[in-house]
Amino acid sequence: MSEAVASPPVLPGPQVHLPTAFGDFTATAWTDTRTGVEHMTLSAPGTETELAGTLAEGAPLVRLHSECLTGDVFGSYRCDCGEQLEQAMELIALYGGTIVYLRGQEGRGIGLANKLRAYALQEAGADTVEANEQLGLPVDARDYQAAADILHQLGLHRIRLLTNNPAKQDWMRRFDIEVEAMVPSEVPIRAENERYLQTKRDRMDHHLTLLRTKPVQQS
Repeated sequence: MSEAVASPPVLPGPQVHLPTAFGDFTATAWTDTRTGVEHMTLSAPGTETELAGTLAEGAPLVRLHSECLTGDVFGSYRCDCGEQLEQAMELIALYGGTIVYLRGQEGRGIGLANKLRAYALQEAGADTVEANEQLGLPVDARDYQAAADILHQLGLHRIRLLTNNPAKQDWMRRFDIEVEAMVPSEVPIRAENERYLQTKRDRMDHHLTLLRTKPVQQS
């Protein structure tokens, strides 16, 4: 009797060309065999590979982007997610790398309805950490094992991580992805998200300077 062969933790779908406002990408859907959640990667070789400078040198740029319907799709100003995704697409189209779009991570993993419940508590005076705690929910319930599995299958074992969140770097190292550097993923604050970003900086250890204007790209 032959032994059953275990399925890989994430299964890739077909690769397709995805032209966007930011450039051309190769898109792949990935199914997490443990949870059934479908994720997506957008990869590009870069168009400015001969430029000298920090963004064009070193290991590939990688952005681990948690699904945010309100920010990514509807352009909400309550967070910085949609603008971070656009920034990542712009940088990776230019300098090469991969975006791992992680579905099922709405509201740092608490889900869409609970995120809106947390928003209601924030409107009553709570910050983003306090709101989750008042709902009896984790401050951050996300897991990055599927992201690491996808990166391993893509052969990306050494990366530069486009993030302000050191917890993502810790997760990658836990799953044997070497993080050569954390590349800032900061966008200018708005009146609508200033307290949210202050809370991420002061209570969640995000590396934020609370920019008032768009940073100048290094080249």
